[in-house]
Amino acid sequence: MHSDIPLRELKKARNKVALYEAALTLIGNGMFKEVMLDDICRKAEVSRVTFFKFFQKKEDLLVYFMRVWLTERLIEIEAERKRGFSAVRHLLHKVAEQSKERSGIIPSLIAFLAEKNMHPCMPELSKAEVRLLFPDHEELGARTPDMFALFERCMTEAKLDGKLKEDITVELAVKGLFTVFYGAFLTAQLYASADFADFYEAHLLLLENG
Repeated sequence: MHSDIPLRELKKARNKVALYEAALTLIGNGMFKEVMLDDICRKAEVSRVTFFKFFQKKEDLLVYFMRVWLTERLIEIEAERKRGFSAVRHLLHKVAEQSKERSGIIPSLIAFLAEKNMHPCMPELSKAEVRLLFPDHEELGARTPDMFALFERCMTEAKLDGKLKEDITVELAVKGLFTVFYGAFLTAQLYASADFADFYEAHLLLLENG
């Protein structure tokens, strides 16, 4: 199965993925900033020296999570042939599911992005990483995901299908989706609600043509 990838590259990929999976396990319902780097390394059975060969800082694991998570969603959207608002809803409902599984991961990611005043540049994955993470979808897994491009494609499809409100441009709708993606989650937390899907849906209806 892995014969075309050198053993050294596979070992590096396994260590990197182990660090990523250890971080996800440790964060649980807490905030990522509370997870200690030494604990991540210990759980992954990887040294700190090796960690810094893969990541410049602990927070890079959050960006790695977003890269893997978004790729998984794109694979699902492609497999189920979703388009327009259907694809967007799939993405947002998966955020809601992720938050029930590990409630700390999304607010940790949002806090990190707000602090850095940026949307992350998705990391490239090695062939070995792609094979470990997306064994049945290596072609899609190798593509670096672009949330802006996804939202633009979805809203263009919605416009063509007559599902986007007539007075809303694709460009404005894309901005709105980023606001929904991050802002609706925080609004739900403000209202002390764990039903993130309802908050996403309420915001999508502001863009969607009934």
